[in-house]
Amino acid sequence: MDEQENSGALRAVIAQLLPELRAAARMLTRSRAEADDLVQETVLRMLRGLSSFVPPAELAHDLRAALRPWGLTVLRNTFREGWRRAKRERTHAEAHPPEEAATRRSDQESAHEVRDLARAIAQLPPAMREALMLVAAQGLTLEAAAGICRVPVGTMKARVSRARATLSRALAPVNG
Repeated sequence: MDEQENSGALRAVIAQLLPELRAAARMLTRSRAEADDLVQETVLRMLRGLSSFVPPAELAHDLRAALRPWGLTVLRNTFREGWRRAKRERTHAEAHPPEEAATRRSDQESAHEVRDLARAIAQLPPAMREALMLVAAQGLTLEAAAGICRVPVGTMKARVSRARATLSRALAPVNG
């Protein structure tokens, strides 16, 4: 397969991964609009890096299996960069507050289970939310998720466990 055919095949696989990338981005960002922006930036970065992408030898026959971890890694890194940028902007905004205080959403919200779960997930620290998204929502093994996040398997297992425990506590009043 020549370089142009290979590039076309990789682009087609990236297109096939869009629903999965959107789902992962939605779990991370808590917002459809932010998730769409994150996926768009992720795909742009993947396309820019396509010429340097070399599938692992054991996955050379399955481009989807080769691109999936890379795509999720690019998504994760893009999300983290945005999260860090937003944190810097919040710190700056707190140091220079506007004249009027921003209003907060009321804690009294709908008891719909799916919305409660989404809110509970949204309140998880990014590392725990990311771990839960990779293992529980995306169905990756702890080893694969740890590889994507570049952490030891034990760290990934602890993050998933803490995330599940936190969700359980957060949802206990609703479910109990």
